Amino acid sequence: MAKTDFDELMSIGIDIGKDTFHVVGFDTDGQLVLRRQIKRLALIAVFEKLPRCIVGMEACLSAHFVSRSLRKMGFEPRIIPAIYVKPFIKGQKNDYNDAEAIAEAALRPNLTVVPEKSQEQLDLQALHRVRSRLVSRRTATINQIRAFLIEQGITVRKGLRALKNSFEAILKEREDEISPRMRTILIGLYGDWLWLDERIDTVSKRSNKSAEPKRTASTS
Repeated sequence: MAKTDFDELMSIGIDIGKDTFHVVGFDTDGQLVLRRQIKRLALIAVFEKLPRCIVGMEACLSAHFVSRSLRKMGFEPRIIPAIYVKPFIKGQKNDYNDAEAIAEAALRPNLTVVPEKSQEQLDLQALHRVRSRLVSRRTATINQIRAFLIEQGITVRKGLRALKNSFEAILKEREDEISPRMRTILIGLYGDWLWLDERIDTVSKRSNKSAEPKRTASTS
C-alpha cells in the first residue's frame, strides 16, 4: 500500500456525484485528516492508497457499485439512507459538508443501512423496471385504440382479450365507418401493441430465469 500522510482512518464519507466524488476522512482521534475531490474513474486508484476503514455513502444509483468495489479492496462500506445523514450536516449544505456528515453517520451504533445489492440483484431489479415501463406503454396504447374507436362510434367490451379478438373483425365489418387515415392509425397502434406483447414476454422470461436460482436455493 502506498504511503499516506496518516497511518489509520476511523471512517470515510463519500458524497457521490455524477462525475466526481467528494471524500472526507477522520482519523482514530476523530480529527479531519482527509478532504479531497476525486474523479469517478479514479476511485479505485485513490482508495488503494488509503488505510482500510469504514466507508459511508448515501443510498443512490451508484452506491451499490461503489460499495461492492470498496468491499473487494478490504474496506467496510455502509450504504446509509439520506434521512439518517441529515442530522449530522453542519453549516451550509455543500458536497464536503455532506461527505463529512456521512462519515460521522457511518460510525453510529445500531445504524440502519441499506443492504448491498449484488450485480444479479441489480439486473433483476432493472428487468422489473423495464417490464413495468413496457406494461404501462401497452396499457396506454390499448386505451388510445379504444378512444379512437369510440370517436368512430365503436365500443368494445372491457378486457384486453376482447379487444384483441375483435380488432380485425371491427376493421373489416365497419370499413365504411372508419376513414382510410384512421384505419392506418389504428393498424399502426395495433402493431405497437403486438410488439409490446413480444417485448413484455421476452423480459418476463429473462426475469423469471434470473430469479430461478434464488428460488432453488431458498427451497434447498
